[in-house]
Amino acid sequence: MNRILMILSALVLGAIYLVACSPASEPSGSATPLQPTASSNPTGTQAQPSLPAGATQLPDPSSTQTAEATQPGMPALTESPAFVASFPNPDSYTWAPVATGLESPVGIAHAGDTRLFILERSGRIRILQDGALVPEPFLDITDRVRAGGERGLLGLAFHPRYPETGTFFVNFTDQNGHTHIAQFNVRADNPNLVDASSEKQILYVEQPYPNHNGGALAFGPDGYLYIGLGDGGSGGDPLGYGQNLEVLLGKVLRIDIDQGDPYAIPTGNPFATGGGRPEIWAYGLRNPWRFAFDRLSSDFYIGDVGQNIYEEIDFQSAESPGGENYGWNILEGDACYGSGNCQTAGLTMPIYTYTHAEAGCSVTGGVVYRGQSLPEWQGIYLFGDYCSGLVGGLLPSLSQGESASWQQAWLFNQIGNISTFGEDSAGEVYLADLNGTIYQLARR
Repeated sequence: MNRILMILSALVLGAIYLVACSPASEPSGSATPLQPTASSNPTGTQAQPSLPAGATQLPDPSSTQTAEATQPGMPALTESPAFVASFPNPDSYTWAPVATGLESPVGIAHAGDTRLFILERSGRIRILQDGALVPEPFLDITDRVRAGGERGLLGLAFHPRYPETGTFFVNFTDQNGHTHIAQFNVRADNPNLVDASSEKQILYVEQPYPNHNGGALAFGPDGYLYIGLGDGGSGGDPLGYGQNLEVLLGKVLRIDIDQGDPYAIPTGNPFATGGGRPEIWAYGLRNPWRFAFDRLSSDFYIGDVGQNIYEEIDFQSAESPGGENYGWNILEGDACYGSGNCQTAGLTMPIYTYTHAEAGCSVTGGVVYRGQSLPEWQGIYLFGDYCSGLVGGLLPSLSQGESASWQQAWLFNQIGNISTFGEDSAGEVYLADLNGTIYQLARR
């Protein structure tokens, strides 16, 4: 702790979904910037940003460094500070449309090359290649997907050694309303098509209600597959799944898909030897709609959709051994849920919350900018709100006492119904409007 505080003190850092909500405004194709607001500093324990792998101190924001990407399959990041000192002026930037005409896009991923893979909620994966959509879907499982609202094809993650294995994983809701994690293989004779006969079921989870499916998938820097599951739905977590360690709902799971059949439990999982389901990595989540690893520091960010008042961003340091309890349904955001008094000992507080009155109704978790074309955005975590179309940013600030704090600013609006964020292989950032358009953060 002292080492981290000394590092932070010496450095001026600067600074997952659809609940019932009113429709957001239609996309304008050009975002109107908002003035930054004061940061939100929830009470309780706040996590601190981590050092990049192999580093002995965080780089000075005024300098540049050569940093190796910590996630498998990621290209090296060069000539980049770990974090900028402050938010850039959003007036100089826009979200430029790069693809239109998609059907309810809810996911954006890459396979380590120049292609973007876009999830359509109905059950298709489309490829954006050389600035155009490939006519034939990469994958089409619309015949087995129950889509609409918070159901559908919801998650995609390529194996860290995808060029070698040709395997990837999807999270979808079946025709009976239950969650499947499945593995597929690309065809040997065509990199833009999937072998339809290669499907292998990895995990099956029954869903008691039609909402809060979660859906996020991501490979961590440790090579394990992380899976986001909501609390099972309805409202207020009536079955108590968020705090129940004997069920998988309301959790982030971590599994080893390179061992076992269909998977193995990593030995470092917090409940690998008992006390809860061994797949559980973190719990106390309502509906984690999009999570992401910072490809430089390996820190983990989660957008967790709230109930009636609060939306939240949760954070897990790369140094964490797992087992965080993010509080649902004891807490909504950083406030006691359904009571003016609750026990918060042992809970991990969000790094940022906002109210529905302030900025929308349903948080969409985002990504940390680690591209090279916009170095003034380095280290900024970008996230959004589905209902209001706002895009916000979070940036770690100077140490205050014994904990780090975070700057926050609302940076852009009028983006439409923001359903997801994503990165390409170079670290440039994209977002999707559920109405059918993919945007890229760019200079005006």
